[in-house]
Amino acid sequence: MLTFSLSSGSCGNAICVEAGGKRLIFDAGITGRLAQERMATHGRSMHDVDAVIISHEHADHIRYAGVFHRSFRIPLYVTRDTRLAATSSLGRLTDVRFFQSGDSLTFGDVVVHTVRTAHDADDPIAFVVEHDRKRLGVLVDLGHPFNGLQSFLESLDAAYLESNYDPVMLEAGNYPPELKDRIRGDGGHLSNDEAAELVRACGRRRPQWIAVAHLSGKNNTPELAFAAQRRAVGDHYPVHLAPRHEASELFTL
Repeated sequence: MLTFSLSSGSCGNAICVEAGGKRLIFDAGITGRLAQERMATHGRSMHDVDAVIISHEHADHIRYAGVFHRSFRIPLYVTRDTRLAATSSLGRLTDVRFFQSGDSLTFGDVVVHTVRTAHDADDPIAFVVEHDRKRLGVLVDLGHPFNGLQSFLESLDAAYLESNYDPVMLEAGNYPPELKDRIRGDGGHLSNDEAAELVRACGRRRPQWIAVAHLSGKNNTPELAFAAQRRAVGDHYPVHLAPRHEASELFTL
């Protein structure tokens, strides 16, 4: 299995996963032009994508789903609640395939498991891509470390894991109090420390690697996210970055 991030953060989200001859894109928060350019950095094309699968209706995840669908003729997978919540932004759609949280989607011998999260959206979903006994998690916009999240992480071989904000930067920043409360609340985002503690608590059952993802541009830095992980699991555990404004490196498992 191969994977890379095209973009990760409030600036827009899209993650590519390849397995079993299938190419899947999770979320569509960047323009079609940017998506095509960033796919090309790894010798890929959006025209060869088999499915776009949407996690929830927030703009940084769904804004360009209709564009991906129409420009590259890719089937769009989405829950009905998310489709209804984002009707005005999607435009004309001709091949929409609905799923419910908890469903498993099949693409040849690749299975995508869907898991509802605690994020403050109508029907927020995290994903596990399974192929050849390998399991990759796409775990962003989680809300908080909800019951079962740690054991879920322990079941994975690798994961994109939300590490959205540094608590000190968030508190000292210029966001209004209500937005700060939302970010660190039960329906918001995981902090660096919460993400690091999840990985630490897995012990010997932790994934082979994680890629810290969905970092805030105003309330976090890659250095702070990496430092939190190093404090929790040491310097030798593989921690990668899903950048905000460029494609990541290629990750394998």
